[in-house]
This record gives sequence, structure tokens and C-alpha cells, in this order.
Amino acid sequence: MVTSLAQGWYRDPFELHQDRYFSAGEPTKLVRDGDRESYDPSPNRPVPEGDLIAAEPVGGDTQDGSDQRRADDASSEPYDSAKATRAALDVFDRSTNW
Repeated sequence: MVTSLAQGWYRDPFELHQDRYFSAGEPTKLVRDGDRESYDPSPNRPVPEGDLIAAEPVGGDTQDGSDQRRADDASSEPYDSAKATRAALDVFDRSTNW
């Protein structure tokens, strides 16, 4: 049974691909076979009965969200305005023809 909490990679319940990505409990068109991802819309039929099986992580997949950051998260090093200004001026210097 698909729950509204299904989010992430699961074995493709339609058995067309190795895995299919689910969002808010619904199958999406994002599929993968091995480490190759592609698009293939879900068949126009209900998800087969039974529990979804979580897919095995592939490559850089993580299950704990450690590969994601919020835009408002503090960076790993404190902001240095002098360093930022110098970096901006360096780009400017390289882009001008004096």
C-alpha cells in the first residue's frame, strides 16, 4: 500500500525499471536503472497492491539528507568581507582590457 509519506527512491512497482522516484506518495516519471537516471511516465494505472520497497542507495545517494543544505544555513567558515571584495575585484580585473 502506498502511503502519503512515500518520498524518495523505491523499487519500481510497475516493474518497468529498477527504481522509480516517489513524491508525496505518488510515482513520478523519474526512473533509474543502475546509476543511470531517465524519465519514463508512470503507466496509466494504479500502483500495484503491496508495500513499496525502498531502493538501495546508488553512487552518492544518502538517506539522511546530509547532502542537502538550506540556503539560510551558516557557511562552514565565517564571512570575510575583505576576502569577498578581493575575490570580486580579481574577477573584474581579469575581465577588463585595460
